[in-house]
Amino acid sequence: MDPGVAPGAFCKVAPDLLGGDPGRCCVIHSDGAGSKSALAYLWYRETGDASVFRGIAQDSIVMNLDDLLCVGVTGPILLSSTINRNARNCPGEVVEALIEGGEAFLEELRGQGVAVHSGGGETADVGDLTGTVVVDSCAVASMARADLIANRIGPGLAIVGLASTGKARYESRENSGIGSNGLTSARHDLLDGRYGRKYPESFDPGMPGELAYSGRYGLDDALPDSPFTVGEALLCPTRTYAPLILALRERLGGDIAGLVHCSGGGQTKCLRFGEGVHFVKDAVFPVPAVFRAIQGESGVDSREMYRVFNMGWRMEVYLEERWVEEVVALAAEFGIDAKQVGRTEGAVGGNRLSIACENGEVCEYEG
Repeated sequence: MDPGVAPGAFCKVAPDLLGGDPGRCCVIHSDGAGSKSALAYLWYRETGDASVFRGIAQDSIVMNLDDLLCVGVTGPILLSSTINRNARNCPGEVVEALIEGGEAFLEELRGQGVAVHSGGGETADVGDLTGTVVVDSCAVASMARADLIANRIGPGLAIVGLASTGKARYESRENSGIGSNGLTSARHDLLDGRYGRKYPESFDPGMPGELAYSGRYGLDDALPDSPFTVGEALLCPTRTYAPLILALRERLGGDIAGLVHCSGGGQTKCLRFGEGVHFVKDAVFPVPAVFRAIQGESGVDSREMYRVFNMGWRMEVYLEERWVEEVVALAAEFGIDAKQVGRTEGAVGGNRLSIACENGEVCEYEG
């Protein structure tokens, strides 16, 4: 496929096809909340509280917004949302919560200086396609080519991770760090079989029986070593790093060599960027409680956990080591923990990744 005008960038970048300005470019991106909406459905059916879907609207928006940040898009951004639902199981109050939650979150973002606006969307009743609800978004922006972050990732850079846990200055509550990736695994590995029996519409009937809702927890059970219940931890809305990234762009400008949103692919996402790079992550964040619980219940190894989940940091900043302290200090102003989690070295052949896990194990990956 056509790689666009900035091959190697985090998102495909197109010429300014709308305005025809050679000094500008366009970026369009589509993503969604994924199977996290099925978790919200379980919560809704168990509690009758449709407001849980307000967080799902945020998840869908952030999965687009934070990808766009990685190519330098800072706004204005126009967003369209799509809600595909089974109307019998997800009535009007669910749609209302999704729409109102999305609009409220966009207003919060604008209050933080992030110029993102709603351009409408679509709500479709597709009971033959889904037993619950699917929540997706599409975002588009035009930007100056000079402002592009092309992910010039090579050897000799520091990798600064931005924590996915805690409470950022612009957030109203603590975050477990779960994000919106790997939620199918998390849901079935942690929750017990009662949910499959009560709500068969909430999962793929073709899934092997021993894998469906095979955990030992209920949504309202306490998550070990955390302030959350299991349901609260799994449903924490995905954090956006947009206010912090905007401040970093203003402070460092072109000194940011690359940004990687550790979404699909977890900590292995970085392997898709740069050429001949050995990514060494040897100072990882402590593993958040929600991921420790998932690993304990599923029995999967650390290599798979770091491939699927963010494991404590969901955004990485690549830059010269002399800027690390400034990034960490600025993140602290926003209430976000940050640290240098590693560095880049040269590699022969394709890209490589080494992660020194919290338990002392070293996980190796190839691009």
